[in-house]
Amino acid sequence: MERDFHLSSVQEELITSAILVGAVLGAVGVSWLSERFGRRSSVMIVTAVFTTGALACSQAPDVTTLILARVYLGLAVGGSTQVVPTYISELAPASQRGNLVTVFNVAIGVGIFLANLIGFSMRESWGWRPMIAVAAGPAAFVFVCMFFMPRSPRWVAENEGLVPALEQLGRVRSSRKLIRREITEIHDSVAGIEDKERGWRGLMLPWVRPALIAALGTAFFTQAGGLEMMIYYTPTFLSDAGFGGAGALLTSLGVATVYLVMTLLGCLFVDRIGRRRLMLIMGPGSVLSLLGLGFVFALHPAQGSVGSWLVIAFLLLFMVFNAGGIQVVGWLLGAEMFPLSMRAAASSVHAAVLWGADLLVTATALSLVQKISLGGAMWLYAGVNLASVVFVWFCVPETAGASLEDIENALRTGAFRPTAANGRRIVAAMPDGPAASTAGEVSPALT
Repeated sequence: MERDFHLSSVQEELITSAILVGAVLGAVGVSWLSERFGRRSSVMIVTAVFTTGALACSQAPDVTTLILARVYLGLAVGGSTQVVPTYISELAPASQRGNLVTVFNVAIGVGIFLANLIGFSMRESWGWRPMIAVAAGPAAFVFVCMFFMPRSPRWVAENEGLVPALEQLGRVRSSRKLIRREITEIHDSVAGIEDKERGWRGLMLPWVRPALIAALGTAFFTQAGGLEMMIYYTPTFLSDAGFGGAGALLTSLGVATVYLVMTLLGCLFVDRIGRRRLMLIMGPGSVLSLLGLGFVFALHPAQGSVGSWLVIAFLLLFMVFNAGGIQVVGWLLGAEMFPLSMRAAASSVHAAVLWGADLLVTATALSLVQKISLGGAMWLYAGVNLASVVFVWFCVPETAGASLEDIENALRTGAFRPTAANGRRIVAAMPDGPAASTAGEVSPALT
């Protein structure tokens, strides 16, 4: 693109961040679609925009058209991060919700890895236009698959009644006892909904505020910590640091590989380890990795020197800790922390904060590097990651293992807060007592 359009650094930032402008708008706008037409229909609309947006970007004749096409494509990017985690969380059983929702992160990792693989291997034979056009294929595939997927039983219960909800739930549960228990919980949740708790009005209620603070704060730190800048600009800033073009792209492929592996591991262990504990374990590693990366960049290492290898080592270490920690949890919390009556609106705000923070970082990254140097930028991001650890410690309770209805009860009773247990799973103190699982065990609590 830089060669074809003779891009300046400002134009490069505009093209890169244009998709994030659309993502913020899409994240907010899809809330109405999700509430009006349901989660499954909204996913289908989003994938249609993905397909047409990728094709439009690949055919853009000039910079202005490319920017507009990427804003349009961004509507699908933001919309998907609102509706897909919500859809998955409303289909998943409580014991597997964390694993299944974070598969969304793994899918993002697969996409980033494939994009970097194509970028490295096909940069000369394909050119950038076919590289972008090929992204329409997976989107079209998902569009077709959604015709055969069930609708969200919780959305159906609220909008069409319990009988059709029971039918949808039966498509994703095998135990009749579990179905009866879950449909009873859904009925109790839906029956108690007041008009003031619906949609955007519900987010203003005082008892919802702890979930807003925890989910939106984590969303901000998920993107503001520098990982997205690494994904978007690794070839650029490594080239500026003296790496060759092929070496910079190969390192970028390594970054994408680590991201994919760590999000996959996080997906497998997030329900066992817990959301809060995982972020507290991995967060300090992100801080130390960025401090080391900034120090090495400040020394301006020559290509092929020990310093250049340290750059790659610290970069990959940062990806290990960040992608395996807050990146796994950041997308999950917005899908599980909010009551059904306001979940679409809340997840829209959550996704908008995610993409807004991403836009802030992406639109300023190259300019920031020019003003305070590459090493200084790494130290600044290290400070942001340190702030995220402090935030999680004081503001984010543990939700692993709790049903969506348990989380809502904790919010209503004031039990939704971090405690001295520091992330251990204890029994939730609900007004009617904890609900027993089908295996006879007690549901894990919010700590």
